[in-house]
Amino acid sequence: MLLDAVQIQKILPHRYPFLFIDRVLSATPNESIVAQKLVSIGDPILQGHFPGFPILPGVVQVEAMAQAAVLLANLSGVFDPALHNCLFLGIQEAKFRAPVVPGDVLTIEVKAQRLGRIGKFSGETRVGEQVKASGVFTAVIEKRADAGGAA
Repeated sequence: MLLDAVQIQKILPHRYPFLFIDRVLSATPNESIVAQKLVSIGDPILQGHFPGFPILPGVVQVEAMAQAAVLLANLSGVFDPALHNCLFLGIQEAKFRAPVVPGDVLTIEVKAQRLGRIGKFSGETRVGEQVKASGVFTAVIEKRADAGGAA
């Protein structure tokens, strides 16, 4: 394992229940990252989506891909959480293929198409070999208002 939950929280500003990455399995700076989310019946979002048929919303899978992209940007030397915020700009080509349910181990793979102030990424989520969701998305890295020095 490359990063555990404690190390991830040193990079991402997200906290439970909005932190959707539990561990990073591998990363190749400037290229790609593979992370996981362990889907639990205890996840608050599953209490209302949907009672009697809990499934992880597609938008949560998209957010997990975006969080993995921020981790990749950090590991690539483009994003420093002490100096920057990384904000989601948009998603294109989003597809949701099959439900993700409690007990699943969701693998999140993100590839950098472009890294820099404006980043572009492609990603997919899988359970085992079955693709659950995919998309192409963009994000912007901005200097934090409370950060000193150059961005």
